[in-house]
Amino acid sequence: METSRAEAFSDGVFAIAITLLILNVTVHRSGGTLGHDLLRLWPSYLAYAISFLTIGIMWVNHHTIFRHVERVDRVFLLLNLLLLMCIAFVPFPTGVAARFARSDENRQAAALLYGITLTTTAVFFNSLWLYASRCGRLLSPQADRREVSGITRSYMPGAPMYATATLVAFADSRASLILFAAIAVFYALSSSFFGRKE
Repeated sequence: METSRAEAFSDGVFAIAITLLILNVTVHRSGGTLGHDLLRLWPSYLAYAISFLTIGIMWVNHHTIFRHVERVDRVFLLLNLLLLMCIAFVPFPTGVAARFARSDENRQAAALLYGITLTTTAVFFNSLWLYASRCGRLLSPQADRREVSGITRSYMPGAPMYATATLVAFADSRASLILFAAIAVFYALSSSFFGRKE
């Protein structure tokens, strides 16, 4: 099967998920000034930025996969659907993390929810790429094998890094949330990450 319908559907899911993130940023009046209430929203601003960056990076990587994939089959479509299910879910844990970032009692559960979501997403992302690229199963005959190997190496650390940051939440939930931010910034700024994508 050709890739065009799968690409169009995927782009739609990414666009909706990344847009829904902003709905988590809402003003709750506390009786003080509006300026004070806006400043108190800093966890929502931060969570929005981190998740927007994370989903954006995943969209870039997803584009890279389809740049090398020539055809799709039912297994690939199922893996892609599971990945998109996770992407569409990201706004929910983002909202939870923003809401409970300052709560000592609930921050750990929020960090675990966020981390499990991103770890699962990374697992499906790697599964999608490895299924397509293994022995060139679905790749274009013109795909550069060195580039394919480089992409595999750049994608592999994602799930272990997210899983590690998630486990840190059991010891320090603040550190866990900081690590999720660091991972997003690392992937956004890493020249080796983007160097193979365009």
